[in-house]
Amino acid sequence: MNEVPTETVTRWALKARDVQKSYGQRKALNGTNIALSEGEFAALLGPNGAGKTTLFQLLTGLFVADGGSIEVDGTNISNNAVPALSGIGVVFQQPTLDLDLSVAENLRFHANLHGIGGAEGQQRVHYELEKLKLADRANDKSRALSGGQRRRVELARALLHRPKVLLMDEPTVGLDPTSRRDLLAYVLELRRKRKMAILWATHLVDEAEMADRVVVLHRGSVLTSGNPQALIEETGKANLHDAFVALTGQKDS
Repeated sequence: MNEVPTETVTRWALKARDVQKSYGQRKALNGTNIALSEGEFAALLGPNGAGKTTLFQLLTGLFVADGGSIEVDGTNISNNAVPALSGIGVVFQQPTLDLDLSVAENLRFHANLHGIGGAEGQQRVHYELEKLKLADRANDKSRALSGGQRRRVELARALLHRPKVLLMDEPTVGLDPTSRRDLLAYVLELRRKRKMAILWATHLVDEAEMADRVVVLHRGSVLTSGNPQALIEETGKANLHDAFVALTGQKDS
């Protein structure tokens, strides 16, 4: 099944329809459809190489799709890239902080890119760091932080411009179990308090169990989409892990 969910909403926060992307002869995405409504937490679950990162590269405008359309809050990325991309916050799989800048300098640079400067920029930087319990590290060099702390800084940076959609691409890679749990818990809190649409890409089934909806991506196509219990019932398995294995033929790692 490779369909946009059929539930009725007046406006999608994020909508990708029939998205295609190839690298030479290899199809990375083959008509992928995903739609998120306001305040929805969706887990994009798939084994390594499923196409998750390619999809994120297209959603964030780093690459252009070969076909299909992507809209953020009703604005098409192809036709109106700047306003569409301003509605997205993203934490990439690979670290992206400038380690020679302080925590606050990294965040202020991002705020300035979005036209948020002066006192307003300072207030937002302080607010996001305070929420993530990093205000006391604002003036520290980013290289002095632990892996989990750097991830939290990247999340704070992604939230500065108050996006409607938050994209998290394998954000817990390399983190210890406690940091993984805390990051997921905070993102779930964001979903509830800020009514953000969140797409969390992962190959770890336990991270998908808390999602409102799980989208299973495999070899560039969406195999199925539904809440965790629905996927368990669909496959006749005892839990989401076994359902994932049945659908993809691969265990999470």
